[in-house]
Amino acid sequence: MAIPERFSNLPDYAFPRLRALLSDIEPGLAPGEAPMVLTIGEPRHAMPGFVAQVMAEHIGGLAKYPVNEGTPGLLDAICGWLGTRYGLDIEPGRVMALNGTREGLFNAALALCPEQKNGQPPAILIPNPFYQVYAVAAAAVQAEPVFVPATVETGDLPDYAGLPAELLDRTAIAYLCSPANPQGAIADRDYLQALVGLAERHDFLVFADECYSEIYRDTPPPGALEVATAMGLADRVVVFNSLSKRSNLPGLRSGFVAGSVANIAQIRRLRSYAGAPLPLPSQAVGEAAWRDEAHVEASRALYRQKYEIADRVLGNIPGYRPIAGGFFLWLPVEDGEAAARKLWAEAGIQVLPGAYLSREVRGVNPGKGFVRVALVAAPEETEAALIRLRGVLYGDD
Repeated sequence: MAIPERFSNLPDYAFPRLRALLSDIEPGLAPGEAPMVLTIGEPRHAMPGFVAQVMAEHIGGLAKYPVNEGTPGLLDAICGWLGTRYGLDIEPGRVMALNGTREGLFNAALALCPEQKNGQPPAILIPNPFYQVYAVAAAAVQAEPVFVPATVETGDLPDYAGLPAELLDRTAIAYLCSPANPQGAIADRDYLQALVGLAERHDFLVFADECYSEIYRDTPPPGALEVATAMGLADRVVVFNSLSKRSNLPGLRSGFVAGSVANIAQIRRLRSYAGAPLPLPSQAVGEAAWRDEAHVEASRALYRQKYEIADRVLGNIPGYRPIAGGFFLWLPVEDGEAAARKLWAEAGIQVLPGAYLSREVRGVNPGKGFVRVALVAAPEETEAALIRLRGVLYGDD
């Protein structure tokens, strides 16, 4: 049976592409050096200390079917965190637990994207570069993916307001990641107000991917639902977050989606038929994690240390931009694939070519001249790796 064309046309995922790119190279290491893999956004800071105990106390929950939308305790903890973090008064009916944000970012498109918009096939707006699930969600609902450059010239955020009105009128969903993956840019209140206003004028939803929201340099990033609520337009935004980055628990697969009662009801309805709820012990750990901020503050302090290390080691490289939020460096190079091969061959360091996170549009791939570097290791390991990286890619001067 033939694979549907909408999926067969998708490029290979970034990490298999990287393995193929480096498959013929032995890592170049000096005696005593170990390879450094700085490709995947998998936090390596310590998990919260209470995880094992909470998991053990609730291990009997594996003998029961989990609650689809999330246990009352987990939903209450998420609503409480949204209140403390953003000043939102959210009832549990406006929230659903997720198997990480990737599940939600995909399934919300299935639940909420119409088959037509104003009598035409819908469009889904995607920042370019982008998290790859946005594109496969558009393919799944047979919408037209519109890749909108998020470059230095646009502040590393997509200029959706600059798109033609006729395209915006058939837009169903606009994805936004803030802090951005991979560039680390933060959408400020003015940007978010303009985007929500655009969504209201042209009748589309904003899917706000905020999984890096708790990793930032100075000021906590504003939230899209927070801004939309203040505008009286909360029904225009569906927001996604998780414990993967905030709490260093990527393997827990625990996140949430929040929005209006009507939008969340549709997502819950899909979950009841086709979703995969979180095991009850995982939900108990999630509840404890959303109620605790001490471990988040400790982890954020480590990221701030690494921001300072990156600024010191790389700050005078032409085109270097300090991270505002998240934990990725988006470093300028002549060619991302060539730079990744050189770095692996000469220093045993793996980074991700920026082109693997972007899509070519009209002959231009906005990620081609970059590599993404994940600052997930300990500060001392990070510093050693960045010094080696600088020597190979930029020289030691």
